[in-house]
Amino acid sequence: MQGDLGTPAAPLRVAIIGSGPSGFYAAEHLQEQDGLEVQIDMYDRLPTPFGLVRGGVAPDHQKIKSVTRVYDKIAAHPEFRFYGNVEMGRDITHEDLSAYYHAIIYAVGARTDRRMGIPREYLPGSHSATEFVGWYNAHPDFRSLGFDLSSTGAAVVGNGNVAMDLARILASPPEALAATDIAEHALRALTGNGIREIHVLGRRGPAQAAFTNKELKELGELPGVDVVVDPAEVALDPLSEADVAARPNRTRDRNLELLREYAERPLTGAPKRIVLHFLVSPVEIVGTERVEALTIVHNELYESEDGSIRPRPTERQTTIPLGLVFRAIGYQGVPLPGIPFDAMRGVIPNEAGRIMDPRVGAPVQGEYVVGWIKRGPQGIIGTNKPDSQESVDSLLADLRGGHLNKHEVPAREVLERLLGERRRDFVSYEDWQLIDLLEQERGAASGAPRVKFSRVEEMLQALKERKRAAAEEAAREG
Repeated sequence: MQGDLGTPAAPLRVAIIGSGPSGFYAAEHLQEQDGLEVQIDMYDRLPTPFGLVRGGVAPDHQKIKSVTRVYDKIAAHPEFRFYGNVEMGRDITHEDLSAYYHAIIYAVGARTDRRMGIPREYLPGSHSATEFVGWYNAHPDFRSLGFDLSSTGAAVVGNGNVAMDLARILASPPEALAATDIAEHALRALTGNGIREIHVLGRRGPAQAAFTNKELKELGELPGVDVVVDPAEVALDPLSEADVAARPNRTRDRNLELLREYAERPLTGAPKRIVLHFLVSPVEIVGTERVEALTIVHNELYESEDGSIRPRPTERQTTIPLGLVFRAIGYQGVPLPGIPFDAMRGVIPNEAGRIMDPRVGAPVQGEYVVGWIKRGPQGIIGTNKPDSQESVDSLLADLRGGHLNKHEVPAREVLERLLGERRRDFVSYEDWQLIDLLEQERGAASGAPRVKFSRVEEMLQALKERKRAAAEEAAREG
């Protein structure tokens, strides 16, 4: 053990940068260690915690969001603090963190998206899934964006759950969305939108699709929507057929069953259609001043040298007239000031969660990484738990080996004075719980689970007013 670090006389001080699932699971694993006294300070640049659970999970998936009750219990630990509306590099620096903590865990996720790299990708009408998902989830970063939904046709490039979410939200009846926590501005824009046909484009075959059964099944349950699948596109090629026979996979096999069922369904003439395409890739956006069409190339599968099944283009191309293109081909991490970064992979280089300095090939003392910024944007919410535990186990091993930052760091009270000077409006977890209550109150009138604040200044003002009213009430009663 590094001296008496981690005892009541000298608590281990840990900063977690980011408040999504991976950050909370890291905090939980630290709290579970018998005999370890640890003070955890969690930071987020927004006043609201929970990362993509709040800003990425589709509004009609409320059950998934109930995982936040677990995070509430973690935050209720007496030695846990949340500092929201505090951004690394703006309000607190890497040097500050190194001075005030024995260990730092980065849980910042993947904030941007991957590009398609095709001509005219930047025309109006071409958007990233990151932007659209953030916009309809009331994320403050995307509140000011606008989407022209008057076109009758749209394409969603990608074959994962995010692509399924986008297609479903575009096709959902407004009355169904009104009963969710979708952003008010998004609900207004989606009500009466002109989209009648949504094309979902996957570059590989149906056996390699990344979406899960639930997301695929939900498409077929949407009222007023026909799901269109060409029977020829769900007929497996020899490579896929052999792979399916050799490697049982319940999710994939159920997906194939659902796709065959959709292919056999008679069309009802419903007002909206979701067309699922496989073995196609976008090659060019057509248009001069805005998106007018999308040209796709038809692919074939081949076995690569490493044994994996991959797509390659054929000479056959098709152009689909439409006015909107959403790319949902993956998130991408962005670098943090003062932290090593692998720009090719979009992650912080690490070994078992220990941040590695590529210049010397050795770990950076006392610095760790979890979640998507550690391993890349893959997996579901629960995938983050073992990932975070691995990184915390590395931290604990370094604690036992005496490899963390210097023994003496300033007390938490000193840090809070510093934050108070630099960021007077930082948000505690108790403050967040009050914002949470205010949002639920706003939603109660319309039967929605909540109406989210979509601007930081709105949150802070509403919080200030409610706290002032509570203080005045307490003074009257006193």
